[in-house]
Amino acid sequence: MSLIRDLFQRLTTKAESLLLIVTVSALAGGVLAWSLDQRAVADGMWALGTIAALLPAGWWVVDGLRRGRAGVDVIAVLSLLGTIWVGEYLAGALIAVMLATGRTLDAAANRRAARDLRSLREHVPRTAQREECGQLRTVAVDEIEPGDRIFLSSGDVVPTDGWIVGEPAVFDESALTGESKVVERSIGDPVRSGVVNAGGGCRIEASRTARSSTYAAVVSLAQEAAADSAPIVRVADRVAAWFIPVTLLVSGFAWMSSGSATRAVAVLVVATPCPLLLAAPVAIVSGLSRASRIGVIVRSGGALERLGNVKTLVIDKTGTLTTGKPTQSDIVCGEDVDSSSILRLAASADQVSSHILAESIVRSARAQGLSLSTPESVTERPGYGVTATVDGHVVEVGRIAGTIDRPGWAASVENRARLDGAVVVWVRIDDQLSGALLLIDPIRNDAPWTIRRLRSAGIGKIVMLTGDRPEPAVEVGCVLGLDAVHADQEPADKVVRVHEESERAVTVMVGDGINDAPALAAASVGIAMGARGATASSEAADIVLTTDRLSRVADAMDIARRSRRIAVQSATVGTGLSVVAMAFAAFGLLAPAVGALCQEVIDVAVILNALRALGHGRSSVPKLEPELERMLRGFSTEHRRMRADLDLIRVAADALSGDDRVLAMRRLHQTNRFLQEVVLPHERAEGAKLYPALERSLGGADSISAVADAHSEIERLCRRVENHVRAADTLGAVDDAQVGDLLACLYGLYAVLKLHFRQEEESYFVLADRSEREGGSN
Repeated sequence: MSLIRDLFQRLTTKAESLLLIVTVSALAGGVLAWSLDQRAVADGMWALGTIAALLPAGWWVVDGLRRGRAGVDVIAVLSLLGTIWVGEYLAGALIAVMLATGRTLDAAANRRAARDLRSLREHVPRTAQREECGQLRTVAVDEIEPGDRIFLSSGDVVPTDGWIVGEPAVFDESALTGESKVVERSIGDPVRSGVVNAGGGCRIEASRTARSSTYAAVVSLAQEAAADSAPIVRVADRVAAWFIPVTLLVSGFAWMSSGSATRAVAVLVVATPCPLLLAAPVAIVSGLSRASRIGVIVRSGGALERLGNVKTLVIDKTGTLTTGKPTQSDIVCGEDVDSSSILRLAASADQVSSHILAESIVRSARAQGLSLSTPESVTERPGYGVTATVDGHVVEVGRIAGTIDRPGWAASVENRARLDGAVVVWVRIDDQLSGALLLIDPIRNDAPWTIRRLRSAGIGKIVMLTGDRPEPAVEVGCVLGLDAVHADQEPADKVVRVHEESERAVTVMVGDGINDAPALAAASVGIAMGARGATASSEAADIVLTTDRLSRVADAMDIARRSRRIAVQSATVGTGLSVVAMAFAAFGLLAPAVGALCQEVIDVAVILNALRALGHGRSSVPKLEPELERMLRGFSTEHRRMRADLDLIRVAADALSGDDRVLAMRRLHQTNRFLQEVVLPHERAEGAKLYPALERSLGGADSISAVADAHSEIERLCRRVENHVRAADTLGAVDDAQVGDLLACLYGLYAVLKLHFRQEEESYFVLADRSEREGGSN
């Protein structure tokens, strides 16, 4: 079926090109004959061009009537017939060229729009190299099963989802994300089908079949994209109900008032409504193309048009506003055990578990370079955790029963978990509660910036729906400034909430999980974070993001609003100019040939204007110098490294509040080294290098003054902590008189650094990321 459709499209494209060649040749040949005083030959050439256009135009009208649509193509056919009837062959030839040019422009826009979608399908590999008994064997991708090891040469496309084994690898993910940059993947990291191996040879272990992989789902969506016409395109059919009678009345009035059929034909000529027929579809299809190039697959022009009218955003939390990947925020240790040992033993036991928390613990241990042991005698209790023997120790990781005795430090862990919205994973070693791992689902770095962009784009209400507990849900809602937060929501509850919002205003729902699929289908527009591989939500959605970036929601809305605005502008201005020309023609101020030429100019202008939807439009992101972009990315990388160590400050404060002064001194020394050797050099480098460059790029010191003021407070608190540590070293322990001020310094420093990091990431570091994405999607 796809082959027949492609063949028909190629034949149609050739017919449109042939029509343009015939009509232009007839017009040019007639002009040449006329210049040689061969009037009869000229009229014959122009008549030939008119008839050449009349035949397909007649078919378009018949085809429309067969589908129950009396479109404005009727006027084009009447004008062609009229020019032949009154002998205005030059006008007929001009109209023929106009129709052929419009159709060719429309076809070019559609081909360009389809090119990115078609390239997804052509990108799919047909074979892969599978390891079998130490040998590589070329097999069809459909033969790949979960657990198979696949070898990828440089430049190979990953045939199915999996994870890296053997050695780290480098991949080009532009086919899925639209970003022209490579990413590094470490051992154990997931890799999606459709990305390209941009480094040397590497190996992956398949986690699913090729047919159920991420890229296969994207290709399926791409084949469905642009399958429907947008409501704004159907305006042409509705306008035809009054435009055709008005045109015929004006034409009849011109004939009756003047007694000249030529004047009536002139009205028909300038009324030929190519702006309405072609400009709106070109703008919408161009918007679809623009969206596909940045990793946003829109199923239909209707979805794009509805997105441009959205007033309310309903959004999931886990995996959408947050990363969906729990991250270790802290390790709390009992007596006679250190944090590295706790993490290594827990990760070793959790290697056999598929639970998302277990995966996070293993990932964290590998990121710290810990050597994991092979667990033995493994048992896993759903809802409780894993028990295994690791290096001769019985290790239990997960929940703990209420009957187990808990040391004093356990109560503070549970209190911190409640305040932070964290999940506690307890670690017992040889029947002793030895430590706890705190894991949080962090807010996406681009979430605050995306929310601000959506509000500035016209979103009046933002509601979060989540099945998570109220505490972490409310905290996320407060940080992002959402209008309403609903926690403990079942899929049916989400559908009810979405219906309620949809009754008040056009509503978009954004989600990523299988449980979001009913709500996505219920919304005016459903957007799925399809890069995470939730097939059910992708199938239920109108729009799918093939890259795991929330900011693409704002990008898609920008494209939708701009495409709709350009479509309305092109159709309105073009039709308005045609109506003005009709009035001139009715009073004999425009001859048919001149009117046809005027209409040609109008049509080409509005169609070219509609093609602007393929471009970026005016960017709200300032142009950054390459050196500043590199600087921003470098400091952003340092932030990511430091963020995990910020809890050292709070851990030191917690230890200081306890009775163990030796532990408190050890924690204070760790924190002071972190502050003096990592934090302060970073802050000073920002003040000396980054901020002056930002002032030049963003236009003055006012643009960074609020964030820059935090540097002096950080410097002051760091110096104060260092002075306390020196005084404690002199005394041999922390003096009771120091405790109050030290606690104030540590907790204050922790809060200031967290806020300062967030301000810089949301205000400045995101600029380099956004600038690179815009540049990479041209």
